[in-house]
Amino acid sequence: MEEQSFTKAALQEYKDGIGLFTKKMPEIAKAYNHFTQACFEEGNLSQKEKQRIALGISIYAQDEYCIIYHTKGCLDQGCTEGEILETIGVTAAFGGGAAMSQAVTLVQQSMEELRKSTH
Repeated sequence: MEEQSFTKAALQEYKDGIGLFTKKMPEIAKAYNHFTQACFEEGNLSQKEKQRIALGISIYAQDEYCIIYHTKGCLDQGCTEGEILETIGVTAAFGGGAAMSQAVTLVQQSMEELRKSTH
């Protein structure tokens, strides 16, 4: 149970943080949200492919909130565990041990917790 609350807590922390930022800086938040929504719209790449790219970049950048957020995005878009693990492998080819350590811990933990919370 403790593990499940970690992922949900991290997602809630991000949601709370972006909410507070939006109240304090509404124009910047609006522009940022509009930009990111446009980037993730279906286009030549599917939303599923875009989530996998975002997950790989998040792992490479070692951004824990984005790793969790985009792991959820991958699962929400129907990515299989195999597709996510392959994304990890490609990211590790560029990011080496630091990327691999984030992926084999945080991504796998988030996948497990998020799957449990949907059942």
